[in-house]
Amino acid sequence: MKCTYAIIPVSRFSHAKTRLSPTLTPSEREGLLKAMLTDVTSALKNHVDRVVVISSDEDVLEFAYGLGVTILQEKGQTDLNGALKQAVEWCSGECSKVIITPSDIPLLGLANPKKIIEDSEKYDVVIAPAKGGGTNAIVFQPEAMELKFGECSFFEHLLEAKNNGLTSKIYDSFYLSLDVNTAEDLGEIMLHGPNTNTQEYLKKLNLTVKPFHGAERLEVKRKFL
Repeated sequence: MKCTYAIIPVSRFSHAKTRLSPTLTPSEREGLLKAMLTDVTSALKNHVDRVVVISSDEDVLEFAYGLGVTILQEKGQTDLNGALKQAVEWCSGECSKVIITPSDIPLLGLANPKKIIEDSEKYDVVIAPAKGGGTNAIVFQPEAMELKFGECSFFEHLLEAKNNGLTSKIYDSFYLSLDVNTAEDLGEIMLHGPNTNTQEYLKKLNLTVKPFHGAERLEVKRKFL
């Protein structure tokens, strides 16, 4: 049994990206999450044996089912690591490795996910950092280590791998590091995300981006027609 499953945890659509509320309406934020999830699942489908979405939100699961992926209903009131533990345990009887990615990294397809999977043939754990110190992808054998998603989880996962005697590789990629939480992140997607559903969606919202020499590098505004 030598196969790889991808696990994508997704929060409730109603809780999606509240930090973007100054820029996007609730319905626009939901549309953004759907576009990003479409990009992430599409990027993984050709490189893994199965894509699994876990969520406690029926609307999320219904949308994910429409994308042609396996859906898992999260059980009980738990945190992200608890939900992922459920998904990893479900996958453990059917695959030899799992790759976990969040749903908000729409440039994953540009980060060469095939190479991440290939690297996992040489190392026990492959970890891709997010730009804020989090983890935007991790590949490992089910139940080989405990998941540590949260503040600075990239370093926590490296330490967990070391403590478990596992070899590890850092997969450093600009495209993979870019998760979407702020208006500036939207600007990065608009600049660097050609042929993605997410960039096309943002264009439909009439957003514009330009360099900004201040606290943020990019200024994102609505263009009113």
